[in-house]
Amino acid sequence: MKRTVMVLLAGIALTMPVVVQAQVAGSTLLGISYGELRDVTLGWSAKRQILGHPVYNNTDERIGAVEDIIVTTDKSVSYAIINAGGFLAVAKHNVAIPVSQFQLNGEKLVLPGATKDALKATPAFEYAN
Repeated sequence: MKRTVMVLLAGIALTMPVVVQAQVAGSTLLGISYGELRDVTLGWSAKRQILGHPVYNNTDERIGAVEDIIVTTDKSVSYAIINAGGFLAVAKHNVAIPVSQFQLNGEKLVLPGATKDALKATPAFEYAN
């Protein structure tokens, strides 16, 4: 009898509609709504599509790689930190480049007019403590 009741309760629980709510911590809403989820899935992933990926100039020469993305306090992406260092990025020389200067050419991130030497001559970016 007890087993029958448990199976019946499990069956009812599985057929009930699922109510999805965002997590709440105090009065702060955590997570996103279904409408926002669509925007997230259509957006870019910094980790998958930007960070670590090469940067080219308009003559298709690899001039560095994206090391980091800077997000300002108003939640906008403002700068890309490009490692313009030596072979295999062993000798780091990070420079901050405004994202407005980049172009997307197919799957390639392009910084028109840039050269390795010009990036190496740019003052190095250092994180504030």
